[in-house]
Amino acid sequence: MHEIFERTTVIPVLTIEHLEDALPLAGALVRGGLTVLEVTFRTEAAAPAIAAISRELPDAVVGAGTLLRPNDITQAVEVGAQFLVSPGLAPDLVAVGLATGVPYLPGVATASEVMTARGLGCSLLKFFPAAAMGGPATLAAFAPVFRGIAFCPTGGVTEETAPSYLRLPNVPMVGGAWMAPAAAIAERDWSRVTTLAKKAAILKRG
Repeated sequence: MHEIFERTTVIPVLTIEHLEDALPLAGALVRGGLTVLEVTFRTEAAAPAIAAISRELPDAVVGAGTLLRPNDITQAVEVGAQFLVSPGLAPDLVAVGLATGVPYLPGVATASEVMTARGLGCSLLKFFPAAAMGGPATLAAFAPVFRGIAFCPTGGVTEETAPSYLRLPNVPMVGGAWMAPAAAIAERDWSRVTTLAKKAAILKRG
C-alpha cells in the first residue's frame, strides 16, 4: 500500500461508460502526471476497462472503486485491480478485501465507523462523502483522536477544495473527478484532461 500511494496526492476517480474511452482517458491522465487511477464499479465497462488499462499502460496503477459486494472484490482482483476501494464499511467486505492481499480502503463517514475500521485492521480509509460530511473540518477533528489513521477524502472534492484537505496531517491524498470532467470525456477532449491532470499533479501535502 505504501509503495502505491507514497508519491500520490490526487487520485482521479473515473466512471467509464464506454470501454473505448478507457485507454485514451487513462493515457491522458498519465501524461499529465496522475498515474494512480480509480475506476468505479458502476458501469458494465468498469471491469474490462481495468483489465485494458492494467494490460496496456504499464505506467498506470489502476484500482477499483465502489465495491459493494464480495463478488465485486473478487472480480476486480481477477481483472487486475491493484487496489480496492469501498464507499462504506461492512465487516464481511473488509474481511474479503484484506484476504486478497491487495491494498483495500473501506469507506467511513463517522467516528464510530473509524473505530470499527481500526478494530478490523484498517489504517488508511476513504472518507466519503467528504463534502457532505463536514469536509476538512471533520478530518481536522479526527486527527488528534485517531492517531495513526489516514484518510483519502472523496465525494465533492474539487480543484478549489483539494488543497484544504491536503494541508491536514491525516490526509496524504484526495480523490476526485474534476480532472476528468464528463463533458471532456464525452467530447473525447483528451488534451483538456491532460491539462487538468497537470494542474492536479502539482498539488502537495502540507
